[in-house]
Amino acid sequence: MGITVTRKNIFFKPKLDRVLARRFNLSPERSKKIIERVLSLSEERQKSLITQILRNYARRHRSIIQVLERNFKMKEPELKEMKIDKQKLSDVEKLLIGSYFTMEYSIEAAAYFNPSIVFSPDQSQTHDEERRVILSFRAVGEGHLSSLVFRSGIIDKHLNIQLDEVGILLDKPKNVTNTRYKKEEFLQKLQQLHNLDEDLLEVIEKKFTDSFIYDELIRFVAEIEEENEITHEGEIIMKQIRWLASSHYEISYSLDTSISERVIFPFSDTEKNGIEDARFVKFRSSNGKETYYATYTAYDGHSILPKLISTKDFINFKIQPINGKIANKGAALFPRKVNGKYAMLCRVDGENSYVAFSDSLINWHDEVHLVAEPEYPYEFIQVGNCGSPLETEKGWLVITHSVGPMREYVIGAMLLDLNDPTKVLGKLAEPLLFANEEERNGYVPNVLYSCGQIIHNNHLILPYAYSDHESTYSTICLDELLSTLLGESPE
Repeated sequence: MGITVTRKNIFFKPKLDRVLARRFNLSPERSKKIIERVLSLSEERQKSLITQILRNYARRHRSIIQVLERNFKMKEPELKEMKIDKQKLSDVEKLLIGSYFTMEYSIEAAAYFNPSIVFSPDQSQTHDEERRVILSFRAVGEGHLSSLVFRSGIIDKHLNIQLDEVGILLDKPKNVTNTRYKKEEFLQKLQQLHNLDEDLLEVIEKKFTDSFIYDELIRFVAEIEEENEITHEGEIIMKQIRWLASSHYEISYSLDTSISERVIFPFSDTEKNGIEDARFVKFRSSNGKETYYATYTAYDGHSILPKLISTKDFINFKIQPINGKIANKGAALFPRKVNGKYAMLCRVDGENSYVAFSDSLINWHDEVHLVAEPEYPYEFIQVGNCGSPLETEKGWLVITHSVGPMREYVIGAMLLDLNDPTKVLGKLAEPLLFANEEERNGYVPNVLYSCGQIIHNNHLILPYAYSDHESTYSTICLDELLSTLLGESPE
């Protein structure tokens, strides 16, 4: 007899009216032509145009004027080349020029998938057997560009999730680039990406101080390029250093935004092609303090760079790259240390599941331990995780994703020993969940995928995406699932 899985008739769907105002990039030559055309208009026509723009877009953005002003400032190099004094331009002219280099981007238009769920740090205004939750999703818009978005809500005693109202005035964060880097860690990551010439490595080691901020690093690189004869390979390395430095940053949002209005949009060069599959987990340290972490994959069109997000309030976030052997897609952090070390599920070879241990959250250089290989027909291609392990009295419950015939992605489960998570106590011989007729059609057919779950009222709450298109969730009795994994008869 199979495990009872209850699919909830609650769906998490994209909203097409959730748009960001982004910079519209055009070449300098085309930009100059557009500026000339705008300035050739009569004052009356300019005022009429900007009035229309503000009327049509003011309600769709938190401050459209600030956006237009910011995008106007990006054109200052062209204005200098045209010998135009920006101080002599009217406010209307500045805003109108800015509008021609601004575009709306619908962040969820293409897909809304790969969810994770955690209990919110704010549990106010909840009743007995209710908990406030935060869900994260991978949202995909034009050009298949992925960003990270959130929803909040309350899960009640009947396991139903009531979502809070979704905001449409999306807020992009403030970028804080003055992250402090440690030379040793930075060079370790750089050497993972490139085999450095010994002479160039010596130059870099001498120039860089033991620790430095982003602005100092940019100065160091400029000085190296000026003081040395840099080969073509060296130029690539210098570019890589700037690229890698941009992958460390901190972001914060205004306190007057709802969590659904906070979008973690590709920020650095390492992410310009998207942010993928954040696996959020509430981590409890040995002193009882709680921090939310999420591993995710950044993609720049050529290289993937695993990263770690940390936050305590979902307002302020710190982002940094992960180094070491687990630096691949699909890493998921355990919710506490195991035997005094951080532990991470990972799939270093793209096929099997492993567990790694480390004294550091971002440096994972110790040996990885094989946990599970493809064993049953539904996982003959690969087996990975669907998020961080869940701690139960009987072991670490790991929800898995597996790929079988016809490239079907299905969801399974395995149980790891609490004290030795390299030891498998049980594994499902059949999928826990596979796409039904309503779920199997979409952008990528026959795919179910999840990035994180919780346990509530003795039930597994399993949000999942179907066919890389939309998301929903299901519930499973925890006792029934654990008994099946251990080969016991459920009470």
